[in-house]
Amino acid sequence: MPARQSPAPALRASATFLLALALGACLPLPSQSPTPSPSVTPRPTANQSPESSATPQPTPAPYSLEDPSETDPRLVTVAVTPGLATDASGTITVVVTNLDPTRITELVLRWPTTLDEHLFLAPFAPSTQRTCDGCPPLVQPWTKWVVGPGEQGEPAGTTSLGWGPLDPGATLTIPIVVTRRINGPVEFDLQVLAGEALLTQQGGEPAWLRVSVP
Repeated sequence: MPARQSPAPALRASATFLLALALGACLPLPSQSPTPSPSVTPRPTANQSPESSATPQPTPAPYSLEDPSETDPRLVTVAVTPGLATDASGTITVVVTNLDPTRITELVLRWPTTLDEHLFLAPFAPSTQRTCDGCPPLVQPWTKWVVGPGEQGEPAGTTSLGWGPLDPGATLTIPIVVTRRINGPVEFDLQVLAGEALLTQQGGEPAWLRVSVP
């Protein structure tokens, strides 16, 4: 009868395997350190500008005048018609009618001298007749063209163009030659005076206009 083999080796192998499983279940699993994810900054949209600051816009020159020292109650009507394009030179026509029964000895148009940097106003257009030797004397309807301060009280910072006289009920049409130095629209003050006194318009308001040029 053959000898029976002892089951001890097989039992020992099984016991060893079971022990390894038990120990493995008791051991902690290896920890995983989280991988840092990159930070994302939201991209500004078309309507979102980070750290945007408003840039101040330059203020247009006011080209304004101060109150005159004198006023004149005599009534006039005043119409101003610009005749130039936004990118070209041309003319400004001023039409004044004397509604008073007395004569205005000298009608004066006044504007701020600083307007010259945008529009240069003059009573005539340059020509060779004004400079040639032996030419006949010029006949000009305007009486003065003064950049103040002037000898007849014209204030500093103003340009005064004199015309006249203007009889009762008469209408005076004054063409002013305009040389454009800066393109674009502009506004400026224009006063209509008798000498140094600001005249009065038909409605009772002073003859002080705000002229808009395209």
